[in-house]
Amino acid sequence: MSALGLGLIAALAWGVHDFLVRFITQKNAIGTCIFVVLLVGLILQSGLTLATGNLQAMTGQSAALSLGAGLSFAVAVFGLYAAFQRGPLWLAAPIVACFSVLSVGFAAVTGTHITPAQWGAVLVILCGIGIVAGFADEDQGDIPPKGLTMLYAAITAFGFTATFEFGQALTAVSNEMQSAMLTRAVTLGVAIGVLVIWKIPFWPDRRAVPVLCVMGLTDCIAILAIVSAGDLPDAQYTAVATSMYGLPAIWLASVFLKERMRALQWGGCLLAFAGLGYIAL
Repeated sequence: MSALGLGLIAALAWGVHDFLVRFITQKNAIGTCIFVVLLVGLILQSGLTLATGNLQAMTGQSAALSLGAGLSFAVAVFGLYAAFQRGPLWLAAPIVACFSVLSVGFAAVTGTHITPAQWGAVLVILCGIGIVAGFADEDQGDIPPKGLTMLYAAITAFGFTATFEFGQALTAVSNEMQSAMLTRAVTLGVAIGVLVIWKIPFWPDRRAVPVLCVMGLTDCIAILAIVSAGDLPDAQYTAVATSMYGLPAIWLASVFLKERMRALQWGGCLLAFAGLGYIAL
């Protein structure tokens, strides 16, 4: 399969995952959902890593980077679930996807040359998000105050940006499968700590467990697709396709959860994700 095809698989898998986050958190505690999804994902990820023999001895550097990536990912995951629980997805998803924009800003601060076209793409993304948020009105259903949803989504974007930076450094001293496994293990530990401290039940209603298992599976499918594309020709197209993962989630929410959008808002979404696709090149 081509790198583009694998990227589309990853985008679809993460789109389904994010839609299910929105769906399942309406009747289940966020912390409980996160625990089950991370546990399922870690079991699957560990199985794949062991099956492929992708294990290396852990150094002090890799342990420190794994801790940083895991803590950052924990912030991102809790922010994601909080933002998507409030919803709607058409508001939260484009902001969450802005971690690519933050990565560009981080690169600029650290001395990397950013082209005018890339800065232009950043402006396009921000304009797209502004259109989506600015043209919402009370006729679009029971929408909670937008400010807190946007704050949670922004926290998520910062968390994913930090995870990406730690993950890049971790991959340089470890392999990608093992890095993902270690990051997920640390994040699961954080989730367990949150559940214990806040006395949140570990297990949801039994009817929610199959959905949460599917969410863990789709997350692993997306990661496996991205890792598999690493050695293929034109691997950069994987990142471009994957950056569109928010669109399937928004579409699913509009169909199954009746999160209505105006035509202009759909245009804003397409504009934002087109800019993200350009930055991913």
